[in-house]
Amino acid sequence: MLGKLSSAERGSDRLAARRRQGRRRGLIAFGVILCIICGALIWGLQQNTARIARVQIFGADQSLSEIAHTAMQGEYLGIIPRDSIFFFPEDRIRADILAAHAEIAAVSIFRNGLTGLTIKIDDRIPVARWCGLAPDATRFDLNASSSRSNLVTSNCYLFDVKGYIFAAAATTTQTINSFVLYAPLANEILEPLRATIANAEKLPSAFDFARQLTTLGSSVTRIILRDGEVDTYLTSGTRITYLLDDEQNAFTALVSARANMNLADGSVEYVDLRFGGKVYLKKKGDI
Repeated sequence: MLGKLSSAERGSDRLAARRRQGRRRGLIAFGVILCIICGALIWGLQQNTARIARVQIFGADQSLSEIAHTAMQGEYLGIIPRDSIFFFPEDRIRADILAAHAEIAAVSIFRNGLTGLTIKIDDRIPVARWCGLAPDATRFDLNASSSRSNLVTSNCYLFDVKGYIFAAAATTTQTINSFVLYAPLANEILEPLRATIANAEKLPSAFDFARQLTTLGSSVTRIILRDGEVDTYLTSGTRITYLLDDEQNAFTALVSARANMNLADGSVEYVDLRFGGKVYLKKKGDI
């Protein structure tokens, strides 16, 4: 038979019940306050004073701002506007601009107050023209003296320092190097735009070699890369062949033999530097 609860036990039960009730009331109050705060935040984010209304572009046409505005349309979870100055989709804006314009190298985005964005555009620098795998009659007059006036750029493209092809070349386009490049692409694709030239990491050394050749009396008009070898054609009409990535040794051998040839007057048909520091040359008229 159960005994009656003592007064102390009954008091303890009433105290525990009051504590549970107090905790429930505290949780309810906390939930209400949290809902009020969240509601206030959502309301504040939806006000025009905290939403991006203007996008300023530096370094490019202002029309790029439309890409940013398009990326900021809509809402997150149906409640937070994408054009909020605190939650705008920075990565998406950058990716959309780069996807739409291959000539752009980098996009920097900054907040401008509570209602504006500033976007800075850095364009790719055209290093030279890429004109396909090898010269043909539509791009170069191989029977002429190989001067720059014989160059046709209607089928050529511009590439940057990383070998990335980003735009079609125009006859008025200024590039760092005046010569053109013929080389395979890293991937077998039909459309060269947005492709990368094979062995792009080795191009700077090949271009330095081409610029060094001007010290020997004749500038370079075109460079052809294929199967690990480089054919460099001078304005004088001379072809210089060497192994890709062996520019230093090739130039040293060429300088050592300069007393036996003239690269500026067109008297040399070709110079072959592929064989371990040895120089083989053929002068025009030789059999």
